[in-house]
Amino acid sequence: MALATIEEFLQSHDIDNERSDSTFLLTLPGERKLETHCALVVGDHSVSINAFIIRKPDENVEAVHEWLLKKNATMYCVAFAINELGDIYLVGRLPFNSITEQELDRVIGAVLQYSDSSFNPLLELGFSNAIRREWAWRVSRGESLSNLKAFEHLVQ
Repeated sequence: MALATIEEFLQSHDIDNERSDSTFLLTLPGERKLETHCALVVGDHSVSINAFIIRKPDENVEAVHEWLLKKNATMYCVAFAINELGDIYLVGRLPFNSITEQELDRVIGAVLQYSDSSFNPLLELGFSNAIRREWAWRVSRGESLSNLKAFEHLVQ
């Protein structure tokens, strides 16, 4: 039942996805984070949600983790987590009885919202020196700064 409901939802909402047995790999389009890759894995009793956000921060790891924990307190159905490498994900689990079109819409919408809205703050906290280096390198070569404009305040 859950597999069919998920499949119908993804088709009716034209969400880019690939299916492998009981796993759906979604590509969700965003604005700040251009794509969020999210897996919906149908298990024996529930569906797990796992979405990659960013790799392990280069700096300010404690501040990044504090930001994530504070953000978790306000979130719906998913929470930020780190894997054994320190990479940051959104994770969650839904029991089968809650797998409806309306709930899938809320949960996938939440994943997209949290991924997109947290992307720039997490980059600023965890990668500000790398952003400054990239900015300087692009300026020195006359390269476009268009996708770094959100971080202009870091280099002034």
